[in-house]
Formats: sequence, structure tokens, C-alpha cells
Amino acid sequence: MEAIEVWKLYDSFTVVEAALVIVEADPSIYQKDILTLETFERPEYFDRVFDALKNAIIDGKLKAVIRLDSRTECRGEYRNYANADEYARPWPLSFGDMSEGTYEENDVFLKKEPNWRETTISREDLVEWLFRKNIKPRFFFEQQTNNSPDSPPSYLDKNHPHYSSKLAAAVRAWEAVTADPKYLNNGKTAKTNIANWLTSHAGEFGLVKEDGEINADAIKNQIAKVANWQTDGGAPKTPGG
Repeated sequence: MEAIEVWKLYDSFTVVEAALVIVEADPSIYQKDILTLETFERPEYFDRVFDALKNAIIDGKLKAVIRLDSRTECRGEYRNYANADEYARPWPLSFGDMSEGTYEENDVFLKKEPNWRETTISREDLVEWLFRKNIKPRFFFEQQTNNSPDSPPSYLDKNHPHYSSKLAAAVRAWEAVTADPKYLNNGKTAKTNIANWLTSHAGEFGLVKEDGEINADAIKNQIAKVANWQTDGGAPKTPGG
């Protein structure tokens, strides 16, 4: 087993770790000082992948548990003023409003930029984001080990240790809706057609709750959103139009 293989046991990654495994670099070697190294000392493509992950998180296109560095109020002349890269917040913290300001006492100052060594992404969300970008690094999308033409890709193999039912559902829904003529120019958006297909096949992908109700929220707001290619929100074409 290669050292990087151990990271396949992880269910979540920091943003730094995620960028490293995507470019097939072992986080055990690099993550401690990767951000202090010169560009030429970092693994190839790390900077671009790292920037893409950060931008996706900031833009709300990739889910993450964001963690911010903080400090308590300063003692002295500048005790109640935030630096340019900080928010000033009263204690106790309330995250509903992250607007800037100063307060009379008990201030906490939060860095505006997340701590990328501590901010984490779940494996499932990361894989879905990569799939949506049509980027399939070997760490997450292993090649088929069976030479049979009928053998499914690893990410569709239910016996694979990292099988994701939601990812498989997104792939199968996309394949079905793009191949079946009844979904073409039927007056519905791609997302609606995908959601309808998923609803009809909910039982195949664990999308039925314990009470027998279909998990419509997961279908509409998670899986269909990943498989949807009409992200501009344009009106669907009408039949014959």
C-alpha cells in the first residue's frame, strides 16, 4: 500500500488535504508547511487546485465546514479596532450577521478569510463537486479493475468501499435523461426531468426514508442540482419550439 492510500479511510478533508490528494500528493508529507513553500517547491498543479477549491467554497458552490481564526480584544490604545483582515464581533458570538464594527467591550476579532488548514469538506461533497466539473482524479475515481466491458466504473460499483449512492444516482439520472427521447424538448427543464427520473428510481439509490416517504429534498436540492446542466436558469424549450 502506498502512503497516500491511507487517506482513503478519511470521510472528510481539510481544504489543503483535498488539494493535495487531488494532485496525488501525500498530505502527510506536505500539509504542515505547504503554504509556506515557494511555488516551485509545491506539487505540480497544487496552487490551481487549491485556488479552485477556495473559490468554490467562498462562492457557495462547494459545501464546507468553515473555520475562522480569532483573537480576543487587544489591550491598549487600539483595543477595540479590527485590523483590515478581521471582523469585530461582540461576545457571545452570533454568526447571523458578519458585518464589520467595533464594540465597547468583550470583543472577539475573526479573520475574514477562512483557515484553509482547518476548514473541512466531506468526501461525498468533494466527489460530487469534482464530478460536476468532469474532473476525475485517480484518488477518488479509481480505474476499473475488471477488464469486462460490462464492469461498471468504480464510482458506480456498489461493492466499492467508497461507493456514494448520491453520486451514482446523479450519474444514472444524467445518463437516462440525456439518452431517452421522451425527455428531450418536452417543455420541462433538465433539472425537473432529472428530479422526475430520480423520484421514479428512488428505491434504487436509498432515497426512500424509513417511513416510506421519498426523500424529495435530497433529490431536488442535492442530486438533481449536481446532474443539472442547465445552470443558467433559462426557460425550457417547448415541444416543437
